Amino acid sequence: MIQVLYFLEPVRCLIQNHLCQKEFCLACELGFLFHMLDLSRGDPCQGSNFLRAFRTIPEASALGLILADSDEASGKGNLARLIQRWNRFILTQLHQDMQELEVPQAYRGAGGSSFCSSGDSVIGQLFSCEMENCSLCRCGSETVRASSTLLFTLSYPEDKTGKNCDFAQVLKRSICLEQNTQAWCDNCEKYQPTIQTRNIRHLPDILVINCEVNSLKEADFWRMQAEVAFKMAIKKHGGEISKNKEFTLADWKELGNPEGMLMCPSIEELKNVWLPFSIRMKMTKNKGLDVCNWTDVDEMQWGPARAEEEHGVYVYDLMATVVHILDSRTGGSLVAHIKVGETYHQRKEGVTHQQWYLFNDFLIEPIDKHEAVQFDMNWKVPAILYYIKRNLNSKYNLNIKNPIEASVLLAEASLARKQRKTHTTFIPLMLNEMPQVGDLVGLDAEFVTLNEEEAELRSDGTKSTIKPSQMSVARITCVRGQGPNEGIPFIDDYISTQEQVVDYLTQYSGIKPGDLDAKISSKHLTTLKSTYLKLRFLIDIGVKFVGHGLQKDFRVINLMVPKDQVLDTVYLFHMPRKRMISLRFLAWYFLDLKIQGETHDSIEDARTALQLYRKYLELSKNGTEPESFHKVLKGLYEKGRKMDWKVPEPEGQTSPKNAAVFSSVLAL
Repeated sequence: MIQVLYFLEPVRCLIQNHLCQKEFCLACELGFLFHMLDLSRGDPCQGSNFLRAFRTIPEASALGLILADSDEASGKGNLARLIQRWNRFILTQLHQDMQELEVPQAYRGAGGSSFCSSGDSVIGQLFSCEMENCSLCRCGSETVRASSTLLFTLSYPEDKTGKNCDFAQVLKRSICLEQNTQAWCDNCEKYQPTIQTRNIRHLPDILVINCEVNSLKEADFWRMQAEVAFKMAIKKHGGEISKNKEFTLADWKELGNPEGMLMCPSIEELKNVWLPFSIRMKMTKNKGLDVCNWTDVDEMQWGPARAEEEHGVYVYDLMATVVHILDSRTGGSLVAHIKVGETYHQRKEGVTHQQWYLFNDFLIEPIDKHEAVQFDMNWKVPAILYYIKRNLNSKYNLNIKNPIEASVLLAEASLARKQRKTHTTFIPLMLNEMPQVGDLVGLDAEFVTLNEEEAELRSDGTKSTIKPSQMSVARITCVRGQGPNEGIPFIDDYISTQEQVVDYLTQYSGIKPGDLDAKISSKHLTTLKSTYLKLRFLIDIGVKFVGHGLQKDFRVINLMVPKDQVLDTVYLFHMPRKRMISLRFLAWYFLDLKIQGETHDSIEDARTALQLYRKYLELSKNGTEPESFHKVLKGLYEKGRKMDWKVPEPEGQTSPKNAAVFSSVLAL
């Protein structure tokens, strides 16, 4: 579903332009996630902290959208119902999140009030359908009230005769819903049988439909209508056609098909199809709505619908179908068929074309468009449909302006009530110190454990991990990498967490119980989102991060950093097919420093990584022969094996290399 939203170009752009001060904002997190997808160039990306924010929203839990591990593994959750609930939830939540217009200047960006009026949002503009709900009592009293909805749910007719009922008819019935129900009548002053009808005042730009195929009854209806449509197609195209026959242009012309309209290359593509690729909607003068299936033949006969938009006529094209793949043993899985448009292919590949793709977990592959609308109800059941107005992209400004400003790096208040200035461990950047492209920043992060690893021992004595431990970032330090204040931290944030910590890993992290609690902490405490924005700004500005084991750090923080912006000392001092070397051993061997005595300290580790990078530059540039640095590494590994990779404890022992620590950091 996130991929569906990402490939809706106006949604992708407008969401990325949004930024607010709410700690847990799904619109912000989705924008961060879309930004990472843009950077990934097709590679798996780290994403954002979207799930963390998702779990904090009470409605998500109330709707049953947060599954227990046991439910997920056993397939107890009905995925079709869950994804349709999630579809309604995410659109509603994004609409609410983006209604927040007044935000502090530090957070204000391109997603400001120019896009929306009071009570509206860009999500509302894209998805909202304005309606009139009329209630007519049998006493003759009529009540009319305005409302809006972000999506529609299909309402199926009760008729089981097997007559033809095309998709457009069912869609019109679902949009202009008419039902008899008990409702309060102010005139009668009691509940009375009323006729409730719904009239459309304004059609959405993106039409979202929940299919509600939740029982055999609805599944049989789809199956029956697909069979009727198949028989009609056979009849239309000249009676019985051989099962595997591939049709030529001459065959179709012989059957009466217009020249050039090679609609169905084979008979198989006519099977299990009830859903049209396009639908045409027309607003009538008496507040009615005409809906019909729209085909390529209609396009040829009537011409493009672009000019008709002025008269309330719109053509919607199918952009995505989300499907439940049935499996009685596991509960099945969800896949999406998405028509990826020209703008994406132009951005990524420099070509202009459209293509349907199947998104099935990690499998993403191009498909024929007919696969997106073929539903064999024995194993493939439609759940969600997305139709978009033709020429939608031309209505919206698709420029993305990074909403994260330099002010996020300036001084901010701590969440900790007991923090004093005397406890400050860093000096925020001044305006004249703002990083530039290529500047070095020493970085280190410390983590705590939220959930312990679950594992079992096999019969052969080996360990099998059932569920890996869940880590959460607890402290992030950034150190200046150049200038007169080189080596001085400008970020040293402890990350406040509302989740239960099962292990502070104090020996390795230096984090102690209470450090992350705003009531008793003496540290500079911030939200994860606040620190995330600082790191995102540094990444976007083009700095180069220097650290030890940064790949893991960025993975747990949920940040994707371009490879050319990462200088990881764990790889700089590494020989192929050899073990990775600890920061502590490298510092002792090259810098004559003994670090990480009792516990780790992220300021010390970040500074040390910077010094090691300087040492690496010195060693790799001074060598006149290409093998000179290789000899240095060979000596490092030989010494490591002799020492069993342990730094000597006695204070009197010195490093085998009297590597001088550069003076500016030593002075610090």
